[in-house]
Parts: sequence; structure tokens; C-alpha cells
Amino acid sequence: MIPAFLFLFGLTIGSFLNVCIHRLPRGESIVSPRSRCPACNHPIAAYDNIPLFSYLLLQGRCRYCRVRISPLYFFVELATGLLFLFLFSIFGPTVLFAKYLVLGVLLLVLVVTDWQERLLPDLITFPGMALGLFFSQMVPVGDGSGFFLARLAGMEQIRMMHASSLDSVLGAALGGGSLYLLGEVYFRLRHQEGMGLGDVKMMAMVGFFLGPRLTMLTILLGSVSGAILGLVFIVGFRKGTAYELPFGTFLGIAALVSAVWGKQMLFWYLGFFS
Repeated sequence: MIPAFLFLFGLTIGSFLNVCIHRLPRGESIVSPRSRCPACNHPIAAYDNIPLFSYLLLQGRCRYCRVRISPLYFFVELATGLLFLFLFSIFGPTVLFAKYLVLGVLLLVLVVTDWQERLLPDLITFPGMALGLFFSQMVPVGDGSGFFLARLAGMEQIRMMHASSLDSVLGAALGGGSLYLLGEVYFRLRHQEGMGLGDVKMMAMVGFFLGPRLTMLTILLGSVSGAILGLVFIVGFRKGTAYELPFGTFLGIAALVSAVWGKQMLFWYLGFFS
């Protein structure tokens, strides 16, 4: 019963995420007016706004103007429902599940908006930073950097929650700061913007949730996957070298991978040196 409920609840949240994805880049309210067709602006009735089912029943078209609605709406709802099930299957009914579920939902919005609009809304990243710091008090980040710095400062005894908060803040500083420095270096060398501030704020948000080590792993995975796909676009689809790659999309996917499997990946890598 619990998995079925979580999936259905996830579909409902996914429907709301579609509103955020569509309206936030346009500076519109996500509260009002009610859902409407993006083509004819006709309000969508409740019976036409049932996640997944309504899209399939109407064959992906508006009931009133019959204009085709992007299948992205369907897949965002489905992805959110599956995200709920996936994280629950790994973490169970724990605070860690709630933490990574919140992170996953935030990342889903950022991944899609960056892919579509090349935009990472502050209304997602700034509240996300606060939530990441909040969860560091609910469940330890477990990075270890906080304890290490405390010992360097001569503080042999430090509470777990204080160390967790320090891990969270260090992750944000390292994630956002490293991308900011990379962007500055690129600008000085090429005299053009290479890293948007949206990416910087997004990685600060990720850092608050994951801590320094997993945040740097996120940047590594996002950079490698982005470089590979960028090469595919340039060579395979004949895009110019000036093609603007949605780096935030790759960082968002990499952050979710790091949250779920990052510690195992780091243990596997460090095992080569032990």
C-alpha cells in the first residue's frame, strides 16, 4: 500500500512541478491563476488535470483548441512518481528518504528548466539552500570535513550536529565557489561568460545537502557527462563550438547520482590506494 500511495502522491507533486517548470522562467505565479492550456489559455478542468491519465485520454492535446501539449508534462509526472518509489526502495521511511526526496524534486525542476530555458530559477535554488542546511540538523551529512577542521582548530570535542552543519556550509562554499572561480578564469582567458551564476547557486544548494566530497564528485560527473554529450552534439548534430550546453542539467543528474551512490563510488575509488 505504501509504495502505491507514494507513487500516486509523486504523480500529484509532478503535476505541480510542471506548473513550476512552465511558470517560474516566465516570472509568473505558481499559485494563481489555475492551470490552463499553454496555447489557448483556457482553464483546465479538474477532470482534465489527472496526472498521466488525462494526458493519455486526450491523446496529448488540449480538449478545447486541440493543440498538441508537450509530452514533457507526462514524463515529468511519471519521473516524479518513479523518483518517490526509487528513493523509498533505497532509504525506506527515514529522514534520509525525506532529505533526498526534497533534493530530487528540486533537482528535477532545475534539470528541466535549464534544458528548456537555460535558466536555473532563484526561487528554487535559494529555498533549496535553506532546506539543505535544515536537513543537516536532522540527519548528519557524514562528510567528515567538519570534524577534520575542528581538530585542526584544536577542538577535540564537537557535537555531531555542529560538525554536520559545518559539512553543509563547506559543501556549499566549495561547490558554489569552485564554479564561480572556474567561470572567472574562463572569462579572463576568453573574454566571454562561460559559467552562469545560476550554476554557481545550484551547486551551492547541492553542497548544503551533500557536503564537500559528494559535491566535488557531482561537479566531476557533471563535467565529464557534459563534455561527452557536448562532443556528440558538436560532431553528430553539427552544432558549433559556441553551442550553449545546459550545464545545470548535467550537474542536476550528477547530484542525484552522487546522493544515492556517491559514497560507494568514493569507497571504490579510494580502495585503489589502500
